[in-house]
Amino acid sequence: MTSSFSPRRLATLAVAALPLAPLAQAIAATSDETDDGSHQTLNPLVVTATLAPRTADESLASVTVLDEATLRRQDPTSLTDLLRGQPGVDVTSNGSFGKTSSVYIRGTSNSQSLLMIDGIRLRSATAGGASWQYLEPRLFERAEVVRGPRGSLYGADAVGGVIQLFTPEGEAGAPTPRISIGGGSFESQRYSASLSGAEGGTRYYVAGSRFETEGQPVRRDGDDKGFDNTSGLVRLSHAFDNGAELGVLALRGRGSTEYDGGEMDFTQQVAGLYGELPVTEAWRSRLTLSESRDELDNHAEATQWAPANTSVIDTRTRTLRWENHVGVGAHELVAGAEYSEDRVSGSNAYAETRRDNTAIFAQGVLDFSPLAVQASLRFDDNEAFGEEVTGSLALGYDLDAHHTLRASVGTAFKAPSFNDLYWPGSGNPDLHAETSETVEVGVRGQYRQFFWDLAAYQTDLDDMIAWAPQPSGLWTPMNIDQARIRGAELSAGAELDDWTLAAALTYLDPENRETGKRLQRRASQSLRLDVDRELGDWSLGGSWVVQNHRYDDADNQDRLGGFGLVNLRAGWDFAPGWSTRLTVENAFDKDYETARDYINAGRAAFLSLHFGG
Repeated sequence: MTSSFSPRRLATLAVAALPLAPLAQAIAATSDETDDGSHQTLNPLVVTATLAPRTADESLASVTVLDEATLRRQDPTSLTDLLRGQPGVDVTSNGSFGKTSSVYIRGTSNSQSLLMIDGIRLRSATAGGASWQYLEPRLFERAEVVRGPRGSLYGADAVGGVIQLFTPEGEAGAPTPRISIGGGSFESQRYSASLSGAEGGTRYYVAGSRFETEGQPVRRDGDDKGFDNTSGLVRLSHAFDNGAELGVLALRGRGSTEYDGGEMDFTQQVAGLYGELPVTEAWRSRLTLSESRDELDNHAEATQWAPANTSVIDTRTRTLRWENHVGVGAHELVAGAEYSEDRVSGSNAYAETRRDNTAIFAQGVLDFSPLAVQASLRFDDNEAFGEEVTGSLALGYDLDAHHTLRASVGTAFKAPSFNDLYWPGSGNPDLHAETSETVEVGVRGQYRQFFWDLAAYQTDLDDMIAWAPQPSGLWTPMNIDQARIRGAELSAGAELDDWTLAAALTYLDPENRETGKRLQRRASQSLRLDVDRELGDWSLGGSWVVQNHRYDDADNQDRLGGFGLVNLRAGWDFAPGWSTRLTVENAFDKDYETARDYINAGRAAFLSLHFGG
């Protein structure tokens, strides 16, 4: 296979990087300075990797944190635009603006990548994966991308990794309003407003947003396909004098998206209630009751083969999770139990409409400085596909004050979806869960004004589920495929004076072991550069995402060409509390596909006005 990273392209990259050379030299000159805590964004706290706050270098994992400043600077219209090209992350979509999208972490499938919102799992129990395209980026202030298996902490589907989105908490002080209005290409309009504050131990955050667009064609010479999304968020918590805390979260998005052949009405919702109690000075116990919903009403247009019809698929997951954290000196122990229930309803007559899962888990985060050890184990018992045991072991060693070496091994599994098990007429209730084992080694350099992180890994997947034709003519899912995914990732970031820089380089070799072919729709090489500069009341920035070719079919005959995207942005704080932002996505109007015959949006400009942030 040829690579789109040809000598000509590499030379272009080298020329483009020349203006950054003085910055690199200045950064290197400060590399041995002591970290005084002023650049915490370069070594942020991460909770997803270990269930407890740890800095990125202490997490012993490959992590990327997209903080509030990053989200506000880039101001994406879609969450997938923010994730595309991040270390180890690839994105495909059937067009732009609310069209079906998939996120691949380290070459695993969309259903092998877990999405969580404030600790609550969100996915379709029928399709198996998350509907990323329906999430409104403005409702979140932070995203953590943890690459590598986390089945021993979160159970099913955390094979490639976990992406967790965090909603804002109210900040101390009087009520703070924020308002934003904007519009741009494709007759797009976006409005959002929020109110937040904290007083007497009570924090609150209430927000709403509306996005609508006429869209663009998803197929060449087609009609525009619109999208609208109305979302709301309520988050409330109260901390008592004895250290106990109660909180509630409710997030709901509802809208419609047009596609080639019909229209889809969707609802996505997460809701949670939690209570946390300090049992002793060293022991905190937390109980969370949550529910997530993924609901779709599909209105298909009439064709020469079938009349117009409407189908409904609603999935709901309810979870009760009990989590305990015990500190023992420099060490921390985590143990808990989880019960969840999936329910499916709608127009399809599934043979089973519910299943439950019971799990227990434990983890030790041990600090024998300069050696660190993390070990975890989880047991899941699912009434639909049986029992699964997953575990992980990670070792870290501080080579000196700035460099940490790590190595880990972990297992995970992907649960068969309701479609796999019970699709009317062709589901296979005898399916086993897909299982995986991943080995990873990495090293991180952490300095006062910049960091770099290098990791290499191999994931072996067994019993992969594939739908295959049967003598009867029906397609039935079976456990037949095996895959091996090898890869390497290099990421770096820097803050120097008024510059903010981030870079990610990913190499991936995702091979179907049965055929020797590359797994479909995965690019094997990608590069992302983000550069931003503060200029007094002004800010300027841009992102460059380059990916090589991918194949749309399992036989690697249908090749989709590589592409490079440039996104530009500018901001102006023109008065106290007031600002305006301009973003230009796909500035050079690149024509590209990540799924055959589905084109993505060309150049799109958006101008917005903000009050309060």
